[in-house]
Amino acid sequence: MKVIPKKSLGQNFLIDKNVIKLILNCAEIENQEVLEVGPGTGNLTAEILAKKPKKLFVIEKDNNLILILKKKLNNSIIYINDDILNISEEKLSENKLIVFGNLPYNISTEILIKWILNLKCNFWFSKLVLMFQKEVADRIISKSNQSNYGRLSVISNWKLNVKKIFDIKPCSFNPKPKVESSLLVFTPKEDYLKLKNSKTLEKITRIFFNQRRKKIKKPYNQLFKNNIEYAKKLNIDLDLRPQNLDNETYYLLAKEFENLRD
Repeated sequence: MKVIPKKSLGQNFLIDKNVIKLILNCAEIENQEVLEVGPGTGNLTAEILAKKPKKLFVIEKDNNLILILKKKLNNSIIYINDDILNISEEKLSENKLIVFGNLPYNISTEILIKWILNLKCNFWFSKLVLMFQKEVADRIISKSNQSNYGRLSVISNWKLNVKKIFDIKPCSFNPKPKVESSLLVFTPKEDYLKLKNSKTLEKITRIFFNQRRKKIKKPYNQLFKNNIEYAKKLNIDLDLRPQNLDNETYYLLAKEFENLRD
């Protein structure tokens, strides 16, 4: 069956064997339970199987690709033919999963944010090994006072440690994307600021970064009803701009906002 990549699904199939090898070096797979998101034509999938995982789940929305994978690979895979955004990953297994994903560019941030905001006290994964468009990856790992620092960095680094492994050239994919990709590895933090509702951080960052070039006084007052005591408590200068506050300050602001609403 001939594979015609679907632009609507953001399909760019990984074909570079050297890149696949480097990706697999990011995690110990043998006798572990593994989830692959967007296996495509199965090039990475086949190499994961060769590492002898205890169990392998694959999530693929494209019906034709599921048929190709079943024909190409053995039956030791648990196939899930659905949209990743519809899946409750924590229900797949009682054990923690190692996750590999060549995420579709058009929904990569939506997937990551969904996973982070839906995390309970117990993580359903031990490691995420994910490919993003380089521009998106740079936003995820950016720090305060950098031009590409924003909501994505604040939320991504809340419960997870994030490490960039390497960049991937367009020629490693078929069809070739117009931009470079980057591989990031995420691991759970042992300690992070707990919030009653993860949506609080989403709200705080959305309001602050909605006007990222303006001073934070207006969004702060919108959230805290002109009460500057919280700013004083956290030692925040309201003449700063959103990109000047570091991740931890946003987590503390979210905590104070929840306390205010109790």
